[in-house]
Amino acid sequence: MIGATPRDDVRRALVVCAHPDDVDFGAAGTVASWTAAGVGVTYCVVTKGEASGDGTRPRGEVGAIRQAEQLHAADLLGVGEVVFLDHPDGAVESTTALRRDLTRVIRRVRPHRVLTWSPEINWDHVPTAHPDHRAVGAATLAAVYPDARNPNAYPDLLAEEGLAPWVVPELWITDGPRQLRDHCVDTTEFFDRRMAALRCHVSQVGADTELETRMHAHFTDTAARYGLPRGRLAEEFQVVNTG
Repeated sequence: MIGATPRDDVRRALVVCAHPDDVDFGAAGTVASWTAAGVGVTYCVVTKGEASGDGTRPRGEVGAIRQAEQLHAADLLGVGEVVFLDHPDGAVESTTALRRDLTRVIRRVRPHRVLTWSPEINWDHVPTAHPDHRAVGAATLAAVYPDARNPNAYPDLLAEEGLAPWVVPELWITDGPRQLRDHCVDTTEFFDRRMAALRCHVSQVGADTELETRMHAHFTDTAARYGLPRGRLAEEFQVVNTG
């Protein structure tokens, strides 16, 4: 399989996801490879993940725990900043309000690459097609194009906050339909770091004793599908030129 050719001039990247732990399940090895190469990475997490758990703790307490876990995980991977937008977990919609919030982040960070979740359903693995994930993907795509680059979109962001339009040249999409994925990142050297980051989310994976085994097998299979040598690990994406 021949993947798309990503840009080689990326200095800043923005990852937009719905919940704490999303990026650490789906793309932490890739993020680790970026920061190791000197790319400045910012996370934008749309919710605090307060709707998770068994319901025995107040939502505010759950959200605070999950925020702290995400901050710890991001620090392990060398991520420079984590932004929480505080939209309601379990009820995210691709509204103009969310698009405006994401446009603000894009114009402030001015990334050369944005990574987000697919607005489409991956029928091969429905659990990753959470409605919040898809809504965030749709809103992020709209913020990348056309909102962030359009001077007539949310003009108050420029007039009141000094945030000038910005063109994001490249979009990476994860968890989309398999037939749309066209690029993999060899993350073999970063597996331990990506699992350490994922293990920071104790409230979500603390009791899972088989997590490393399952994730290693999954990334091994991904690498094999892209023709990487035996023993390599990889994460995969759909890469879109949005410039």
